[in-house]
Amino acid sequence: MISSSGVAAAVLPSTVTLLDGVDAAPLFTPFSLSGVELANRFVMAPMTRQSSPGGVPGEDVAGYYARRAAHLGLVVTEGTYVDHPSAGSSDRVPRFYGDDALAGWRRVVDAVHAAGGRIVPQLWHLGAGREAGAPPHPGAPVFSPSGLGPDGTVVGDEPTTAQIDELVASFARAAADARGAGFDGVELHGAHGYLLDQFFWPRTNHRADGYGGSLAGRARIAAEVVAAVRAAVGPDYPLIYRFSQWKAGFYDDRIAENPDELAALLTPLVDAGASALHVSTRRYWLPAFDGSPRTLAGWAKKLTGLPVITVGSVGVPTAFRGGHEGAVPTLSLAPLVELFDRGEVDLVALGRVLLSEPAWVAKLREGRLADIRPYDVSDNSRLT
Repeated sequence: MISSSGVAAAVLPSTVTLLDGVDAAPLFTPFSLSGVELANRFVMAPMTRQSSPGGVPGEDVAGYYARRAAHLGLVVTEGTYVDHPSAGSSDRVPRFYGDDALAGWRRVVDAVHAAGGRIVPQLWHLGAGREAGAPPHPGAPVFSPSGLGPDGTVVGDEPTTAQIDELVASFARAAADARGAGFDGVELHGAHGYLLDQFFWPRTNHRADGYGGSLAGRARIAAEVVAAVRAAVGPDYPLIYRFSQWKAGFYDDRIAENPDELAALLTPLVDAGASALHVSTRRYWLPAFDGSPRTLAGWAKKLTGLPVITVGSVGVPTAFRGGHEGAVPTLSLAPLVELFDRGEVDLVALGRVLLSEPAWVAKLREGRLADIRPYDVSDNSRLT
């Protein structure tokens, strides 16, 4: 959906050259996401900051997002807990319910819009990733598809259909509140081994009813959440679904072994009303399946026809929580531009580079590479 109006050519330099001579100008073209106009193809990836005491984002959080939004096409917030008692495990992670938290999010939206940016919240439920007794609701049980953690330990009871219905409704309420607060869309966190992904994942979903077993059964709750959110926000509001093969602590696990299995999991989400897919990998350039060079994002786009966001070690030399294997040189976007030229990706999410350098995209565009502050692990604990 690159604009053909000539606007992009009028505002872009003729090239955006990196250290290896790659022209990244195509990444600075505008994009329309369900009618929401994005200034360029760069997206801020969601990253938990633990900087919202009592679950309420403050002025410092608003400033943190606004500083980055000024240079990006889209900001996806850190994961925010939906209004379900078992959703979270920290009273410093923001929640997306309650008058105080929603007022804080309105201030975030206003700051981002004032900076010229676009923003969507990521709606999150930890599932079996929650520790029993943890805040913000210490008495709530751990909620997972089969009452099991990824290691096979029993963490709770298998939820009933009625309890699943309550969970689905919590996502819909959050999405409606997001639209009411002025957000430009929503993202559902269905990746990394959290609740919605736990239903996809054979390791954690042993259910014998309609929410387990077959690929269609494993995808059912995600499709129901997408459908409920779509009903809550209307037909044209951007609804992004994030998924992954890898899980925290289980980096080689997979939800799909081949493109046919991936299609069986993703097609119900498309049918339910998803408008884009955020494809989380640890190394965005690697092939997804044997026998093809196509990446996971490329397969998601080919199989569904939806716009895709790719993410995974862009601009940093190592994979997230990993070693140096398969890494690319810092600041080299050559593989990314190649994927863009091949039509495998529409948008690219940046994570760690934006913790260290809020103006990373602007400095890249202006050729001020020497001014970019490189990522350091200490940036994980800073809100600047």
